[in-house]
Amino acid sequence: MRIIVDAFGGDNAPREILLGCAQAVEALGVDITLAGDEKKLAACAKELDVENSFSKMEVLDCQDVLSMEDEPSSILKERSGCSMAVGMKALAEGRGDAFASAGNSGALTVGATMLVKRMKGVKRVAFAPVLPTAKTPFMVCDGGANVACRADMLMQFGLMGSVYMEKVMKVKSPRVGLVNVGTEAHKGDELRQEAYGLLKNCPGLNFIGNIEPRDIPYGACDVAVADGFTGNTVLKLYEGTALAMMGMVKDIFQKNMKNKLAAAMIYGDLQGLKKTMDYNSYGGAPILGASKPVFKMHGNAKARAVLSALGLVRDCTQSGYVEAITQALGK
Repeated sequence: MRIIVDAFGGDNAPREILLGCAQAVEALGVDITLAGDEKKLAACAKELDVENSFSKMEVLDCQDVLSMEDEPSSILKERSGCSMAVGMKALAEGRGDAFASAGNSGALTVGATMLVKRMKGVKRVAFAPVLPTAKTPFMVCDGGANVACRADMLMQFGLMGSVYMEKVMKVKSPRVGLVNVGTEAHKGDELRQEAYGLLKNCPGLNFIGNIEPRDIPYGACDVAVADGFTGNTVLKLYEGTALAMMGMVKDIFQKNMKNKLAAAMIYGDLQGLKKTMDYNSYGGAPILGASKPVFKMHGNAKARAVLSALGLVRDCTQSGYVEAITQALGK
């Protein structure tokens, strides 16, 4: 399998991206193609002492870089020669099996839509991060790609998310819930009410009704369906709450010697809690609805997170989730 990676996307590029890719080449049994400035990458590989691993990678040489401040649509025009655009064009041309970037999320969505193209019948691609709960992981779909949505788009988000969770996360008959202000069927605005009806009548979908955000951390559903604005708000609040809670727990156990001794006694449990609450544990998120596998890595990803993300990309691509979603939409 060949994964194309945007070597200059993200806060820690190219250093951490290259280091993570070097580890992936050795540990994951995948082939890597890097999109970016070849001279800078070669110099970085020498500095990091990963020249041997770098020599096993292909490079799509391009000098332009898309920043986080650039308009998403610039990937099609002003920044059409940037590392993200060049990598996605290569994926569309069949020069790789999947694409991953830690760069501009908006541009990645535009690229997945206009360069890689959507699956037949898909209204909008969706950002679909998987997050931990006290019980099992769940997906937010859409997590921020589409601020304004129609009800039929929300229905497709639920269907695509359900297929992904079953094929990739091995969840049998995933529970799909609609994020709303109450659990009753009549709750919410016109969009939510119409989407409720479509989701309820969607063949093969295990729709459990409306869910309130406060129930999500307790494993209320496997796929939380939302428009991009609501989904991104849930995502950011969830991440922030997890960080704040772990920070407060750390402060408590560092308060005095008695608490430090108590922390030492339950160190293993604390590490387990930290791992459970770590939203970085899944490394990245797929852009569902793209005709080929496209993944968003965390913008501040370090080498370890890049390695984790590329492992996810490999496993997801091998699962055949793109083909499975295409078949489900056809029904």
